[in-house]
Amino acid sequence: MRPTERSFARRIDLTSLQLFVAVCELGSIGRAAEREFIAASAVSKRLSDLEATLETPLLYRHTRGVDLTPAGESLLHHARSVLFSLEKMQGELSEYADGVRGHVRIHANISAVIQFLPEDLGRFIQDHPEVKIDLEEHLSTEVLRAVQEGAADLGICNTGVLSPGHELQVRPYRQDQLVLIVPRRHPLARRKTIAFEQTLDYDHVGLHSNSSVYMAMRDAAAAVGRTIRLRIRVTGLDAMCRMIHNGLGVGVMPLRAFELMHGVGDLECVRLSDAWASRNIDLVARDFSTLPVTGRLLVQHLAGRIETESAAIE
Repeated sequence: MRPTERSFARRIDLTSLQLFVAVCELGSIGRAAEREFIAASAVSKRLSDLEATLETPLLYRHTRGVDLTPAGESLLHHARSVLFSLEKMQGELSEYADGVRGHVRIHANISAVIQFLPEDLGRFIQDHPEVKIDLEEHLSTEVLRAVQEGAADLGICNTGVLSPGHELQVRPYRQDQLVLIVPRRHPLARRKTIAFEQTLDYDHVGLHSNSSVYMAMRDAAAAVGRTIRLRIRVTGLDAMCRMIHNGLGVGVMPLRAFELMHGVGDLECVRLSDAWASRNIDLVARDFSTLPVTGRLLVQHLAGRIETESAAIE
């Protein structure tokens, strides 16, 4: 940091930033003073000092209240970011004081959440009980966006939906196999394998239109000049099984997820022979090397799971 930057940081007062944000949100120095339990004259003085420090007007003052200048709009954006970071820092440090010595935010798709993460995260927490893990389930596209924007430290999803030229780092985690789910008395139930194209004569129960599974199905149908006869969309795999059991169509889901939900309907699975039905589920981060220590430990643990399974298979 250059000397001028250090000087600037020392001259910015956090209380003044908080009061500035309050004034902007309420549109009035008087109302901000009431909310913050401080005299209006003291708020006005702090804002004037802040403008003097920044050497530019931040507010247009008038009888009805205040409006932001262009410089004020810019400062409001940065001030909110600074104050949010401070609140986040306080929250995380308070967890250390309470005995939680690490915090990892994970966003993962439904395939990873159902098939692999309960056991893998359970083993990790057994070895590292002091680590707090926040796990949220999202579509693969949303997982990638959360990692890119910093809302998640680590993403776990199908990276086949990544756009060319992306800047995210990817490491292998697991593989899954998509299968066709049909009622036990369905004409396709006795098949061992089937090409997805052969399912297009039947009604389908599908997942969300932005899910990686549905996008792969849509692209496969389009490649042969067909469309999916979609009767209903559902948001969960258990709901899909129940719909299929009750005759509303056939559906596509990961094999292990279907095996874990045994008993949800009188159903059979048929392996899809299409190449796209064998998928990779990957770990994603902006930069694995800059993750917190606990995050790097978790990545090492999760990446090691696929190596352990591969050795067991061999």
